[in-house]
Amino acid sequence: MAKRSRSIDLTQVSEWQEGGLRRFQDYLVAEEPLEIRVGGAPLTVTMRTPGHDLELAAGFLFTEGLIQKREQIASLNEETAEKPEAAGNLVQVELAGAEFERERMQRNFFVASSCGICGKASIDAIRVRGIPPPNPEFRFDPEVLCTLPDKLRAAQTIFGRTGGLHAAGLFSSEGELIVVREDVGRHNAVDKIVGWALLEGRLPLSQCALMVSGRGGFEIIQKALVAGIPLVASVSAPSGLAVRLARELGLTLVGFLRGRRFLIYSGEQRLAARAPAGAGPRERDLSQTGGEQR
Repeated sequence: MAKRSRSIDLTQVSEWQEGGLRRFQDYLVAEEPLEIRVGGAPLTVTMRTPGHDLELAAGFLFTEGLIQKREQIASLNEETAEKPEAAGNLVQVELAGAEFERERMQRNFFVASSCGICGKASIDAIRVRGIPPPNPEFRFDPEVLCTLPDKLRAAQTIFGRTGGLHAAGLFSSEGELIVVREDVGRHNAVDKIVGWALLEGRLPLSQCALMVSGRGGFEIIQKALVAGIPLVASVSAPSGLAVRLARELGLTLVGFLRGRRFLIYSGEQRLAARAPAGAGPRERDLSQTGGEQR
């Protein structure tokens, strides 16, 4: 028997329109807690949309610095929870060759989430991990970049039925969609992609661009940097701290990517535009022309 999808809920709703009321069944995106345990000890609980939970756990461990490579995961399994109502909401991880200090990691989680307390502390916490700068040779055609939102939207199967969740899409330098993941949390969608790449042996993602729905927050940029992604684009605005982190560590950050317009907040040298007809075969960077990014 095929496993029932738990990514979508069905509910009864009433719609008021032009003075009339009708009732019908509507789809909702599911949201449930996922507990991640390492060596039998609870590590964290995150609210997520069920689906690709092993990728989510693997990506979380990698982007939060518990592991540095695939080989450090000895086993990764969905476990049966003690309570029936929690079934399917528990992932058990066993590590090999990686010391797990639960108290130290909890302190790190606090620092990583402390941007509301001290943005400098948050950026310092990323810097001390020794994450290498993203690929300086990576280039992406602005014309191709403008096609990414439509490609991402077309691949969002759950969003098409519910309209209530975010997506992250990984694209090649030619603009081909490699993988897409959906979740109620943008950061979870990114962790699922990073976890997929980790389990598939494709890290670092130094030749890829990441497109996210919604805004580009600090957590998104942090996770992209850990995965080696050189370019992150979003359909909305980034946060101030995300821009500071992208500029300091050399990531290309694009916001308000809609239609044929976007804003470049950092790393515009990676957006190489083709020279117009008659200008010769050479490429030029957007950094050489003031009006192209508007």
